Amino acid sequence: MTGTPRTLAEELRTRTDSGLIGLLRARPDLLNPVPGDVTQLATRAGTRASVARAVERLDRFALQTAEALAVAPDPCPYETLGALMAGDAGDEAVAAELPRAVAELRAQALVWGPDDRLRLVRTARELLTPSATHPSPTGLGPTVVEATAGMSPGRLQDIIATAGLPATHDPVTAVAALTALFSDRTRMTALLDTAPADSVGVLDKLLWGPPYGAVTDRPAPHLQWLIDRGLLLPAGARNVVLPRETALHLRAGRAHHTPEPVPPALAPLTERDPHLVDNAAASQAFTALSTIEELLKEWDLGGPSVLRAGGMSVRDLKRTATGLDTTEQLAAFWLELAYAAGLVGSDGEADERYAATPAAEQWLELPDHERWAALVAGWLSATRTPGLVGSADPKGRTLAALGPHLDRSPAPEVRRRALALLAALPPGASVPATAILDRLGWERPLRGAGAPQPADTPPDAASAPPAGSDLRFRLAQWTLAEAELLGVTGRGALATHARALIDTEPAAEIPTPAETHTAAARAAALLSPRLPEPLDHVLLQADLTAVAPGPLHRPLAEALGVLADIESKGGATVYRFTPASVRRALDAGRSAAELQDFLTTHSRTPVPQPLSYLIDDVARRHGQLRIGAAAAYVRCDDDALLSEILADRRAAGLRLRRLAPTVLAAQTSPDQLLDGLRSMGYAPAAESASGDVLIARADSYRTPPRTAPAPVPEGPPSPDATLLEAAVRAIRAGDLAATAERKPVHAPGPATGALPRTTSAETLATMQAAVLTGAAVWIGYVNADGAASQRVIAPVRVEGGFVTAYDHTSDEVRTYPLHRITGVAELADDAV
Repeated sequence: MTGTPRTLAEELRTRTDSGLIGLLRARPDLLNPVPGDVTQLATRAGTRASVARAVERLDRFALQTAEALAVAPDPCPYETLGALMAGDAGDEAVAAELPRAVAELRAQALVWGPDDRLRLVRTARELLTPSATHPSPTGLGPTVVEATAGMSPGRLQDIIATAGLPATHDPVTAVAALTALFSDRTRMTALLDTAPADSVGVLDKLLWGPPYGAVTDRPAPHLQWLIDRGLLLPAGARNVVLPRETALHLRAGRAHHTPEPVPPALAPLTERDPHLVDNAAASQAFTALSTIEELLKEWDLGGPSVLRAGGMSVRDLKRTATGLDTTEQLAAFWLELAYAAGLVGSDGEADERYAATPAAEQWLELPDHERWAALVAGWLSATRTPGLVGSADPKGRTLAALGPHLDRSPAPEVRRRALALLAALPPGASVPATAILDRLGWERPLRGAGAPQPADTPPDAASAPPAGSDLRFRLAQWTLAEAELLGVTGRGALATHARALIDTEPAAEIPTPAETHTAAARAAALLSPRLPEPLDHVLLQADLTAVAPGPLHRPLAEALGVLADIESKGGATVYRFTPASVRRALDAGRSAAELQDFLTTHSRTPVPQPLSYLIDDVARRHGQLRIGAAAAYVRCDDDALLSEILADRRAAGLRLRRLAPTVLAAQTSPDQLLDGLRSMGYAPAAESASGDVLIARADSYRTPPRTAPAPVPEGPPSPDATLLEAAVRAIRAGDLAATAERKPVHAPGPATGALPRTTSAETLATMQAAVLTGAAVWIGYVNADGAASQRVIAPVRVEGGFVTAYDHTSDEVRTYPLHRITGVAELADDAV
């Protein structure tokens, strides 16, 4: 095709395959379903929903360029656009970046046409053009032509006469004369030089928007001076508006208050030793593993109940936060992190509650670095946003941890982009969080915008709303905090191992879950040498405590956790031995001798005598009383001990009575009887029906197999290269069928443009000739449902009343019954 394209479809036809692939990759919504030809592609690219989605993905300068085109003449020469962006004085940075912005708008099919006739697609112009109900970020108002529509001819003549212009014969030339005056820098300057100071002050207030103002029935003299000369035009019964041409003159030609051709710098830079950053990140990564492990241990026998509406109650969240020794907001983060990794979930029972999943057992057995990789991979891909826990949804309902309505589709993109910005800094370097937020706001100014700009703020000076009201900004803030908790960053800088997690390219696509897990595994392999080595020993002390100077091997930590209570955590964990904790170990089936051997084996210091006495003393009394199931009973070889229990007033609630000298019966359950006697200071043991001691080893409660929650995508998935190439081939083929030039058909039939009509003999002869020559032909075809269509085919074989051919329209080989072909015509020689 030669000449200037007249439509977007014509321009798309001139693009190379790589150009169309770039468009479909940037706007994947255009692929669902695959357009039948270029005309359908152009039509879909101009729909309001698709254009709005594409505009949202523009960076601030590209968006400012599109906004300038929306207030420029249509079509707009490149020089006019440059003057709107840079102003009369010019701006080297704007001039340098404007070609890039126009190229981006062209690549996304938001702008088309040559440089001397740039056109913003109609839907984008409707979205971005200023109006009374939809102010433009430029702060500009309507043109003189738009503002004077419907004004009486007499009033127009009065305005141009007061402005010093000669009278005209009709309203059109009057409006044109007024527009020419306001667009002429010299004449406008002379006119404004005669304006009262108060009038100039009014113009200054409306200059950067909003351009509308209220007036009374009798405007003040300085306002009347502006109204009489058309510098303020009517915009309703009691409102006036500053015409666009007047505002541009006062702005020295600039459409925006502050063009932002380059992104905000990531500064000021704070540089640290990369080794210190990596060590801090590794320490925090290990803390994250310990916290999740502790959470799973807390829920080993089952977690809190699930609310009827889904999620955890506030009380259960507080209880979990207390167990983890953290705040409720951080507890929500750890819960959501474990949920995203598939480690916790609901059991699905009638009385539904949360618990660890079978995957948690496998996770606990993995090496530390692999466990970290699973957590980070789940975090990077998750659309669930724990930072929202405790806030209210649009209906006023409080959002609960692990509950519904926490998904925010932009979360994965924001996380990766925030980390990519940190990765672009030198190793060990960090910048303030505000610098990251400013850059993200420049890259996607319209994504997740929450609050409008204040009326007295230049609308384009900071296109993004304040961080507190913008979801994207809040997601970035949460990302930086969560990355520090996970050990992805250390002291605000990206750790060396975390650089393997992300791509620094701004336009990089969101990776698939498999790619995310692969990247997390690479990062974990780099992290592994920095994680602390587990220890196989503790230090016993005379005050009935044991100090673990570092992380312990999991079997040792579990055994010690049964024998002693954790008193404090930190760089070293302090365990305290108590009669209750020793009895817990004896209930789990350990003997006193085994406990003594365990401590001797795993202590670098001798076992203190007080600890040995404690174990022996508790073991001597342990099991002296036996509890079994009658309703419940107590038996003991020492009948004096049973008499002591019967005489104790604290045993009244157990309702005991003597059945024999060595047996007491109780009107309560065995569990209640055990707890009651233990609270009285005794050390009873439960026994089975055969009289054997029951070992109180708790069985872990697990949910049925559960998968991690699937992220909620923000839009259609990014197409892969194979799909893009196939889609472009199909579009080209359909376009060939729709636009190929046909030779005239010399046969009776409808006018040109209808289905070709030929006799059966002519159809068969033309098909056979096409098979021999390999030529493509144009056919009319009616399917079994009676639907007629036109197709371009290359016949391969004709036999048995059927023609087998390659169909250029559907890009596949198909077979057509000859009796359903209405006619056939040869294509022009240069059509294919």
